Amino acid sequence: MREALCVPVDTVRRTEDAFVDELFSAVPEQGGILVAAKYARTVADLNRDPRELDPNMFSDGVPRPCGMPTARVEAGLGCLPRVAARGEAIYARRLTRSEGEARLSGIHDIYHQCLATELGSLKERHGRAFLIDCHSMPSVQPGRRNLADIVLGDRFGSSCDPRLTGRIERAFRANGFSVARNAPYAGGYTTRRYGRPKRDFHAVQIEINRGLYMDEQAVETSAGFAQMQQVLSAIVVEILDVATQIGRR
Repeated sequence: MREALCVPVDTVRRTEDAFVDELFSAVPEQGGILVAAKYARTVADLNRDPRELDPNMFSDGVPRPCGMPTARVEAGLGCLPRVAARGEAIYARRLTRSEGEARLSGIHDIYHQCLATELGSLKERHGRAFLIDCHSMPSVQPGRRNLADIVLGDRFGSSCDPRLTGRIERAFRANGFSVARNAPYAGGYTTRRYGRPKRDFHAVQIEINRGLYMDEQAVETSAGFAQMQQVLSAIVVEILDVATQIGRR
């Protein structure tokens, strides 16, 4: 990927969910399971359908069948993105089909196989499973003013028991954060794929404003990182508690 770039690596790094796994690093000690992505979303976006591919990105054909063109793909933000944070093209050439397939099979497929296995195991042991899909979002976005500190996405109430989203929202507000639901992020491919509350699979997406815990230009943690980490540790306690309550329904 580096060989194909026409922009500095720092440019593409500004789109990644930097340090989110570290923010939630206490989850295993608290009784949850933490599945962390090892590649940035510019390499392969795990929160996109693997069929969201732009045929024009490849020199010798797409690696897999494409779905219907979507606004995200047309904007360059498909499963294999072709633009960076400000919309600038990141590649000096088109990718080959084998390069695309390597990312899909070696990153996207493996991540979701792992996630599906963990959720299936939880469901088998406990009768239900809860997925908290953790992301970060830019603090400034074109055309949007006063972006919330936290955006919760539950596919407009369809991906989880409403008590889960409600409890998370109240917990963030109690800690002084502004919270929005489903705008501008309602939950992506991951929430849509795994959120099946009628089958006892509950999924909610959490987007954290990067300005709260990092220097977005330098891609470094800021003075607010430790506090955010503590808050999220408390939020996880709330999540585990409401999950137990839902289980006793």
